[in-house]
Amino acid sequence: MRRIFTVMAAVAVSALFLSSCGNSVYDKGDRMPDVTDADIDTVSYVLGMYFASMVNTVDFGELNLSKMREGFYDVLNDRETRVENNNQVLMMYIQQYLFERSTYLSDKAKEEGEKFLEENKAKEGVVETESGLQYMIVQEGSGISPEPNDTVEINYRGTLVNGEEFDSSYERGETAVLPLNRVIKGWTEGMQYVKEGGRINLYIPYDLAYGQRGTGPIPGYSTLIFEVELVKVRKFNPEASKAAAERK
Repeated sequence: MRRIFTVMAAVAVSALFLSSCGNSVYDKGDRMPDVTDADIDTVSYVLGMYFASMVNTVDFGELNLSKMREGFYDVLNDRETRVENNNQVLMMYIQQYLFERSTYLSDKAKEEGEKFLEENKAKEGVVETESGLQYMIVQEGSGISPEPNDTVEINYRGTLVNGEEFDSSYERGETAVLPLNRVIKGWTEGMQYVKEGGRINLYIPYDLAYGQRGTGPIPGYSTLIFEVELVKVRKFNPEASKAAAERK
């Protein structure tokens, strides 16, 4: 609840900066003796950056910045507001809107994912398994294939079906090391079809990924696409695993 209200305030303050028509000053209390205009300009700019960064973490879709500015100044100047100026009431409006937005995005992701998979399975080189997972071998490897309890060292890029990238080891500049028994089902199954040194594309339906709720930048019901390079397979060692568990 508190986070929603913080985001709401951030949106309003960001609107102040983005829709500004001339210089504005907010003066509440005395200025500290040693503070200069440059100091105030800097902290004001940083505050704007901070609020905008928080706003960017929430997908509101389209917003009217001039109306946000109007609401901001109505509260700041103790004018009559269009909606009751009560934290619980304001949070209720925003929570309801974000809930409806989340439902819309999930429905859209499900529809787009189903359409994509239907068209994708007809493409040359794409294999669909009994679970509904689809994959394509891009480059045959020469090593071993991992098993469900193994750990893999990989490079990968993950996107939604609209091409939006949500994760990439390439961007981080380092490989990822993942135990296959602790990842989404589509990964656990899909990585068994590629050999060490090979490349595979995984097309993972939502029920083998993050399900109905999604996670982070991934909406619920999202079909995921991964381009994966299998660098190395680290075979599961039951004795080492047992010893590590006993040391805990």
